[in-house]
Amino acid sequence: MDERLQAFERLLNIMDDLRSKCPWDREQTFDTLRCLTIEETYELSDAIVEKNYSDMCKELGDLLLHIVFYAKIADEQGKFDITKVLNQLCDKLIRRHPHIYGTTESNTAEQVHQNWEKIKLQKEGNRSVLGGVPKSLPALIKAYRIQEKVNGVGFDWNNREEVWDKVQEELDELQVEVAQNSDKVEDEFGDVLFALINYSRFIDVNPDEALEKTNRKFIRRFQYIEQKAKETNRKITDLSLDEMEAYWQQSKTLE
Repeated sequence: MDERLQAFERLLNIMDDLRSKCPWDREQTFDTLRCLTIEETYELSDAIVEKNYSDMCKELGDLLLHIVFYAKIADEQGKFDITKVLNQLCDKLIRRHPHIYGTTESNTAEQVHQNWEKIKLQKEGNRSVLGGVPKSLPALIKAYRIQEKVNGVGFDWNNREEVWDKVQEELDELQVEVAQNSDKVEDEFGDVLFALINYSRFIDVNPDEALEKTNRKFIRRFQYIEQKAKETNRKITDLSLDEMEAYWQQSKTLE
């Protein structure tokens, strides 16, 4: 037997054992696992950002366990089982790749993406292009996915210059509302962010990844300031702004 199939069968058998013999595993439900799954997803995200392949392998295993766990609970309740999960996935992948399993021609990733969205609307009964965007997604990622979705049906800017003009327009509108202390400041600020996220697509930057890298960079540099304060037996609150700025610049040179 293929080693991959043997490994997967082993996991399924262990899941059966855990569900029947372990008090904690027996008590779990869809609801109790949900938050744990979200946590595991973020742990995988950390490993990907850090390019820690050992942790990535481990976290992928944790997520796979959760998938098998949900399918096991559903099987017990007569709703579906892991076989149906896998077969539905395979059927969907075949259906959405007609350039591989059919006669459609798609020579670029953009063409594949557009066909994917059209198939979801025309053949899978999706009522809205945006229907597949999870409501609970973090706002920044949700904006990016919304823009990708509508791009898939041709609703998009022509070039990055047009998008940058829109960013400038939204910035100008925000400045006007801020100057007037208007109650529209929040709306305009949101428009600026949405326009910047749109621009990120046109310069091939994932905005969530870019912001996360900046977050980590800021943390690293600020912790350098804290360390330098500690080395001089002071608290960071004892440092002047000029001293903190000097240490900040030092931390940049070390990178």
